[in-house]
Formats: sequence, structure tokens, C-alpha cells
Amino acid sequence: MTTAVRGPSTAVRDAASASRPRPVLLATLDAPVLPEASSTAVDAAVESGQPLLVVNAVETALTRSTLTFGHHYIAPPDVEESLSAPAQLAQSLGVQVERIRLRSPRPVEALIELAGEREVGLLVLGADPAAMRKGRYRRSVRKVCERLSCLVWIP
Repeated sequence: MTTAVRGPSTAVRDAASASRPRPVLLATLDAPVLPEASSTAVDAAVESGQPLLVVNAVETALTRSTLTFGHHYIAPPDVEESLSAPAQLAQSLGVQVERIRLRSPRPVEALIELAGEREVGLLVLGADPAAMRKGRYRRSVRKVCERLSCLVWIP
């Protein structure tokens, strides 16, 4: 069977885009990560052989002093533990891991921008809803689902 090609083949483009790494992004909004979200992200990264990005998006006001002197953020111990455990597990299983802290006046927008820049294949929004204001959690989930073209896993 012969196929005539009049322009760039979509099969060729699809194969080229499939070969690029599409990392798994485990994200939280300055709240502890749920254990099932951590295991989902680590499992997906291990099974697909893709890198794991562990991201904590933190709301930070941009004031003159933070722009001049910087803002040193220390994550609460429960948030830090819930982010370091999946990163260490994935690294022990041979997955390339990158920890990122996003500081922005609009952390959800920054998270969406990061996911687009890194061409994420799966975003696991693992923030514990009980540790966040309900309205903020719902708005965050809605924005992420509306604006991202990748797969999104929400507990």
C-alpha cells in the first residue's frame, strides 16, 4: 500500500514529540502532599522512565524589601517531609528528580507556566485539601484543569 504525503507527516511529528521527555510533576500549594498523590507521581515517573519534578508553589508578596533583600522561605516541617519523601524514593529507584520552589504572588499561575515550559506529561496536584482554604483549593483545581493540556491527577 502506498501513501502520498503532501506536507509534514503527522505520524512523523507525533513520533518526534513522543520521543521527547515529558516529565511527571508532583505539585503542592504550600500544603502537605497526600500519600496517594506521592505514590502516583513516583509510580508514573518510574514506569515511564521520565524525570520527576517536585514543586512547592508558595504565595509571596512582591514588596520593595523582598525584591531588594530577597525573601527566605522556610517550608513547614510537614510540607517539607511530604515533599522530600517521594523525591528520595524516586531517586533511589533511578529516576532523575528535580526539586523546585516557586515563589510568586500568583502561585497557581506560576505552576501552570512551569508545566507549560517543561512540557509536562502528567501533573499530580497532591496538595491536601484539608490543609488549605476550601475556596482556594477549588479555584486552584479549576484553573489547572482549564489551562493545562497535559494529564492532571487530582485526589
